[in-house]
Amino acid sequence: MSYDELYSVLSNKEGKGKQGSLIAIIKGTKSSNIIDIVSKIPLVQREKVKEVSIDMARNMEKAAKELFPKAKIITDRFHVVKLIIEVLQHVRIKYRWEAIDKENNDIAEAKAKGNKYKPIILSNGDTHKELLAKSRYLLFRDSKKWTELQQERAEVLFKEYPIISKFYHFVMKFRNIYEEQSYNSAKFKLENWLNEAECTAITEIRTFIYTVRYNLENILNFFINRNTNAFAESFNSKIKHFRANLRGVKNIDFFLFRLDKLFA
Repeated sequence: MSYDELYSVLSNKEGKGKQGSLIAIIKGTKSSNIIDIVSKIPLVQREKVKEVSIDMARNMEKAAKELFPKAKIITDRFHVVKLIIEVLQHVRIKYRWEAIDKENNDIAEAKAKGNKYKPIILSNGDTHKELLAKSRYLLFRDSKKWTELQQERAEVLFKEYPIISKFYHFVMKFRNIYEEQSYNSAKFKLENWLNEAECTAITEIRTFIYTVRYNLENILNFFINRNTNAFAESFNSKIKHFRANLRGVKNIDFFLFRLDKLFA
């Protein structure tokens, strides 16, 4: 929240961002600290919690299971999709650095021969390193939402880098699983996706597959009621906005006191 200090925020969706939304703000992210503080709430109250939506942090899962024994743990869809997109972007960045290194080597070679370096210009007017740099945002979006310029760039990108093309289509196929309304249908499609992805030659996707399999039950729990932690993210943004309006935090204790009065 300030000075690189981290706080764990436990919020209540039914508070709708007003009073009653803030249950606890706990300094640090250690599961033991979270458990010590939240366990002060009587067990009979904590047993009323039906679902807890979290990211894929092990400490949060451990705390949630111990504190809310009757709740289903949900791995939030946003964090799962964000992770696979980050892996895709990692592949793009890897190719970009390779393109930069090649260009630098070609420039040095041309200079050594007393020639002027002439970069390879692709059909859309980009060099390889420019193509990879400018393709960042199109890889976040569904191809149906691409602009005309993005469509042109994607064609060139996928032709030059077929691994990125293959990975992008794996990402979109994974994202589409979250459109399923049925738990059984989502489970079937996710298992098929995992089996298909395991057979691919894309090395970078294997870490993501392992993460999904480890969190599979929690990921599938989303499809029971399709609840996310969007409220928690929104509430976190509200706290950040409140801090920004104060032009930073000089006294953390007073800042927490004000949050308590406004949202607890």
